[in-house]
Amino acid sequence: MARDTDDKRNFALRGDGDDETSVFSGRTPRQAALKAARRLDAADGEENASREELRLREKGTHKVHIYEGWAWNEEAPSDKPDWMPETITEANVSKQGIEHLEAL
Repeated sequence: MARDTDDKRNFALRGDGDDETSVFSGRTPRQAALKAARRLDAADGEENASREELRLREKGTHKVHIYEGWAWNEEAPSDKPDWMPETITEANVSKQGIEHLEAL
């Protein structure tokens, strides 16, 4: 099945005990992971940010994409729009691998 490039895929964030707490959408797993990482506790700078494991199961599949994510606060750019706050949350992720769940 060919995917349209505008197709959004849904990824469920898995917490402790395999609870799925939130759903993030994106064209790629990395895009969804970046959205999830922005919800982490933000540090004062990227070098001070603690890394946390993010496990995202692609809805409709048994694939779990595993990322290390971190977030930090940063001053907004000088050409920011009026609605944007002075401080924004930035995030980054690093892919650790893919896990395949057992079919039920």
